[in-house]
This record gives sequence, C-alpha cells and structure tokens, in this order.
Amino acid sequence: MTVPSVSPSQVRTALLLREEIALLDVRHEAVFATGHPLFAANMAAERITLEAEARLPRKDVPIVLYDDGEGLVAVAAERLTALGYGDVRQLDGGLQGWKSAGYELFQDVNSYAKAFGELVEHRRHTPSLAAEEVSALIASSANIQILDVRRFDEYATMNIPGSISVPGAELVLRAGRAAPDPETTIIVNCAGRTRSIIGAQSLINAGVTNKVRALRNGTIGWTLAKQGLEHGSSRRGEIGAINGGEANARDVAYRAGVRHIGFADMAALLAQSDRTLYRFDVRSEEEYTAGHLAGFRHYAGGQLVQEIDMAAPVRGARIVLTDNRSVRADMTASWLAQMGWETYVLEGGYDRELEIGPPQVIPKPDPSHRYRRPYEGTDVRESAMQAYLDWEYGLVEQLRRDATHGFFVI
Repeated sequence: MTVPSVSPSQVRTALLLREEIALLDVRHEAVFATGHPLFAANMAAERITLEAEARLPRKDVPIVLYDDGEGLVAVAAERLTALGYGDVRQLDGGLQGWKSAGYELFQDVNSYAKAFGELVEHRRHTPSLAAEEVSALIASSANIQILDVRRFDEYATMNIPGSISVPGAELVLRAGRAAPDPETTIIVNCAGRTRSIIGAQSLINAGVTNKVRALRNGTIGWTLAKQGLEHGSSRRGEIGAINGGEANARDVAYRAGVRHIGFADMAALLAQSDRTLYRFDVRSEEEYTAGHLAGFRHYAGGQLVQEIDMAAPVRGARIVLTDNRSVRADMTASWLAQMGWETYVLEGGYDRELEIGPPQVIPKPDPSHRYRRPYEGTDVRESAMQAYLDWEYGLVEQLRRDATHGFFVI
C-alpha cells in the first residue's frame, strides 16, 4: 500500500501546537532506545495487533509512522489500516529525515518523563543525599526512613537495606504511617534518578513537615559506591496519609491546572469523538482487581508518570484519572499536567456497581527485542550504569536544544 507522508517540520509544528498526534517508532524497543524524537512512542510493527487498540483508543487519530530504513512502515500501516485506523501517514525520510532537519534524537526509553524529572530537580533544587551519606546514616542508626518508590517487584529484586516499599503515587497516602515522627528524615529512592526526584518533590509539594531527601542516583549510585543491597525483601508501607495529605494533594493538583470533574462532565468528554480520552485507575493492582470503574485501565500512578509515553502515545490527548482516595490521582495528575497533558480527576463513583477482575495485560515482547534498562537486575555492568547517569544529567540541556517539550514546574 502507498502510505502518504508528512514532513518532520509538520510533525514538530503539531507537537508545538499541542495538536493530537501519535508519532510511532515501529522498530523493536532495543533499537528505538538508541535514538528517537522526544515525543515518539515505540510500537513495533509486529506488535500492532496486540497493542494498538489499547494504546490508541480513537480510530481516526492522526498517526505518523517511521523507521530507519528497515522497511517496517508499510507493514505497520497495513496492520493499522486493517484494524480500522483511518489517518495513517509516514514521516518523510524516516528517522534520518528527522535528524537531517536538525532535530534532536533522545536515547533510552521513557525519555521525556526522565527529562522532565531532571528539569524538576534543576528548577526546584530537589534536595538529595549521596549513597555514602545515606550509608553513614544507616550505620549510625540515625532517625531516617527510606521509602522505595519503584514497583514492588523491582524492590523485591534488590533494595537499600532497611527500606520499605511505597510505590510512587502511594507516598502521600502512606508516608504518615511510614514516618510518624516529624523528626524522621524521609529518604526516597528508585533505581536511578527520575522516580526518586518526583517522589521526594511530591512529598515536599504536599507539605510534609519531615525533612525529605532523594537518594542521589538511586540503587545505581548505591551500587557504584560499593554499598550492599538486600534481596527478597517484602516490607510494604501501610496506609496512613501525611497530616492534611488529601487537602494538600488537591491543592497541588489545582496549582498545576488539574480539574476535578463528575460523571456528567466525563460523559461530555467521551462524547467529543474528535478527541482522544485516556482513562486510568491509578490505585494498586489489588484494589483495581477487587473493583474498578468501567472503562478505566489500570496503571499505578508512579509508573504512569514514568511510563506515560507507553500508556498514552497520543500526544495532545486528554487524561482522566480515578482513585477512591483521591490523593493518588491528584498527585499523579499534578505531574502529568506539568508535563503538558490536559488532565482531569474524576470524583466519586465507587458507591456504584463496579467491575471485578484483573487488569488487561498486554503480552511482553520477545526478550531479544527488549531494551535492557541499566537499572534492571543485579548483573548490570558498572560502565553501563555510569553511562546511564551521565546521559540523565545531560537531559536538561537537550530539552533546551529540542524546544518542543512545553513542560512547566510549579
């Protein structure tokens, strides 16, 4: 089939004007991670029939495909057309066309969320401690509590000694129980940098009275500093919000431009068929499985911020979040709004009949096609860890050169 083309400058203009566009890299993830436009999302051609309808909910959304000369665009376009997508084009010149136009290429995955995290630290001067400093505090039995904001499975693989698992969006909801003493210093860690920066700044934004610090460079920095890790831990933070957490979270969301809506408002959004609307339930998987609102996909809040390009490939779309406690939705929405998303929080609804059942699971790609994150597992080379950190430190300057992001930081 003949696939009409669109120029790199037209795509860039659409991104700058916040028009809806899904810029899809149809190569395998491992190759995608070697370089792509900032707002490109990866959807390998061979996985389109598995992923498209969950990730691209509107069939007439503008889709622009590209590869790097592998001949994958035609295959991808045929599969999307067969699924009913009606506005499919290709990027003129592919990846090299984007590069030849003088536009930036970003490495790794979840690149714009990671770049945003670096911008938050740069603008808010989010306080942090080096691994050696935290190790000394542990050794001296200082009054600290280390909160690990990664997914629980990541935490169980390896964690900072004594830390407890409190996945990102749960921080404001559980920090009050995890650190009830206002004199306790809360140290937030992830694998690298992004989630610990966002997590620490979330607590600060929400007005926690404790001293809050991010563990600089996370478990990567900890490993490079030759500090020991625990394995197989199962400690989880229990619910107990920080003082005034619910009201504070709502205020943070308000300052970021998030709007609270009811079911009639959401129905009006759904009725606007010329706009893409993503709906996410940001609670834990266990809560979702026990009962959730119809039409909402599960995506735990902290991971949604980190993986928003995977969850919502249509840049310029709208997002509605739901959470029976509101706190997690408000904090998650506050970050998405600062990343340029038109974001809403749905109020109520949990007193009606709920759907019961586990989240929809998209099968994982072949391991040989997947990009191995330098913060995964326990057998990653130190050189790869250091290169990853060096890349993250350069993201703020690369954002400046790219100039399409539209991020703001409250």
